[in-house]
Formats: sequence, structure tokens, C-alpha cells
Amino acid sequence: MKKIILLGYMGCGKSTIAKELSKKLEIPFVDLDEFIEKKVKMTIKTIFAEKGEIHFRKLEHECFVELLHFTEPIIIGLGGGTPCYANNHELLKGDDVISVYLKASIDTLVGRLSLNKSNRPLIANKNDEEMKEFIATHLFERSYYYNQAQHTVTVDQKTIEDTIKDILVLLA
Repeated sequence: MKKIILLGYMGCGKSTIAKELSKKLEIPFVDLDEFIEKKVKMTIKTIFAEKGEIHFRKLEHECFVELLHFTEPIIIGLGGGTPCYANNHELLKGDDVISVYLKASIDTLVGRLSLNKSNRPLIANKNDEEMKEFIATHLFERSYYYNQAQHTVTVDQKTIEDTIKDILVLLA
């Protein structure tokens, strides 16, 4: 089986969907950010603070490539910005991968992210209107990269189960 890559903006449900999909398919799920943190024994926040974004993006790319070279099937959950740097979007098109963009509307993302924005440094200090503008701008900037995925699954007004069913149809 191929590597399954889930991508999309923060709050679209990558980790939640990947964990459930992992149970259904009995394939391990690897969150790229967690993989990086374990590998370098630092949090993403610390890497950004001490080494800077360029260092992080280089490390992120190297770890993504490493995961793609695993011999066994895995589900990889990317960070929201991963496809936008180091030509990572080109890795979404390989013969040995199935890449799925979990697409959420701005309203869906604002609704989900406003519930726990304190855990999200990029939006922690924004009110709902500022957050909506921030997300809209980011989505516009990232849409080209996200749309390089082989498949798109819209998550608006869907349960986790519905989204997983949509992904399973793609894998069949």
C-alpha cells in the first residue's frame, strides 16, 4: 500500500481524521510535527525560537522525505505550512503516495479554531474578526500548494465518520 498523506489548514481535522483512519486501516499514523520533535528532542516552538523558521523548514523537509522512504505503509499528517516550503508540494504527487487535502471553509476553520486558539500561537491573540482575516489570507496564499494534492475532501458540515468514508472511497 502507498503512503497516505493528509494535508490542510490548521483546524481542518488532519490529526483527528488520521487517527481514526489509522484504526480503520490498521496502518500507523505519524504526525510530522511530532516526528520532528522526537527526532531533535525539541518542541516546534523552541526550534522556531532558537533556530528560526528557515532551519525548521529545512528540518521539516528532511523529515518528510525520511517518512516517505519508510518501507511499510503509513499515514502522514503534515503541518499546515508543510506543502508551501522546500518544494514539498511536489512530493504530494508521487506514484507511491495518495495525498488528500482536507478542505475546510473559512467559517468552519474560524468556528473550530476559536474553541482552542490558546493552543495555536499564530492566532492566540486574535479576536474572531482578526482571526477570520488571518485565515482567509493564509488560505489564499496556501491554496496553490494545497491544491497540488491528488484528492480533495471537503470537511464542512461532515462528521469524522463521513470524512473517513469519503477518504476510503478514494483508496478503494
